[in-house]
Amino acid sequence: MTFPDILLLAGAGVIGGLSNAIAGGGTFFTFPALVAVGLAPVAALATSVVAIWPGHATSLLGYRDELRREGPRLSRSAAIFALGALLGAALLLASGDALFRGLVPWLVLAATLLFAAGPMLLKLVRLHRKGTTSPGVAGLIEFTVAIYGGYFGAGLGIMLMAALTLVGVEDVNAANALKNALATIATTIAAVIFIVTGTIDWIAGGIVFVGAIVGGWLGARIARWVKPAALRAVVVAAGLLLFWSYL
Repeated sequence: MTFPDILLLAGAGVIGGLSNAIAGGGTFFTFPALVAVGLAPVAALATSVVAIWPGHATSLLGYRDELRREGPRLSRSAAIFALGALLGAALLLASGDALFRGLVPWLVLAATLLFAAGPMLLKLVRLHRKGTTSPGVAGLIEFTVAIYGGYFGAGLGIMLMAALTLVGVEDVNAANALKNALATIATTIAAVIFIVTGTIDWIAGGIVFVGAIVGGWLGARIARWVKPAALRAVVVAAGLLLFWSYL
């Protein structure tokens, strides 16, 4: 690995970690950087998942009270998310690089549009949700989102917030706590699968990991001065550029 490759990966990790700390979307920076230094698409995504996993896990520290209150709901959803993420990660590995490479532009475009429309989507869901979602429908929604989280995962936070709103979680703090917990479950399961199957490039992933720690640290300290909408615009622009470059 050349010195410019190391700089690229470290820089992508910093930007990805900072983005995740403020608005999300770090995968839009880490995944293409890993592909650019020569990793195959499946290995690049798997390595990205493992490298930025700690950001999901540490985000739970700020929501301990909410998670205690939402313990019963989280317990019901955890098994669904674990199974869905397991299936999603298995589907990614079964896809192989050729098929996944063909899907990447469209997955990136879908995630970018979802990320861009996130705030509006949440408002629409809250506005038009009627009554209580049945447990069966709620479980199906969560299972579908979990499969996506295990397979690709970009924009997972927006999907989770919309899904939680649909199933009746109205308190914003509770929704954020559950979102982070379920995202951690999905990424943990996927990461374990990728590690066990030997899909990870540990050198490249380690560099991104260090950068992501720095970026997360910076993001936590400058979040109050950076408007999420501005960073969201940068992430959307990066996603559209990535879509175009992979066509």
